[in-house]
Amino acid sequence: MKAGIHPDYREVLFHDVSNDFKFITRSTIGTRETGDFEGKQYPLVKIEVSSESHPFYTGKHKIVDTAGRVEKFRQKFGAVGSKTQVSKG
Repeated sequence: MKAGIHPDYREVLFHDVSNDFKFITRSTIGTRETGDFEGKQYPLVKIEVSSESHPFYTGKHKIVDTAGRVEKFRQKFGAVGSKTQVSKG
């Protein structure tokens, strides 16, 4: 192998910020932050979703309020921006 052409493959701390879950794996990702895990400093990567918080793995589904979003859109744009019928009732 040629020297100096491969990225630095090292242990990295991933932090799932949605439920404060942390885990260590090896990666070549570049980071500017560091984090402490079990008394040792690691490069830190903050993520929104991991296997500890994803509904597919946890079995817990979050209900998204799409009706409120649609109503807000219709109030803002009226019937001009929507191709669907506005039901009144």
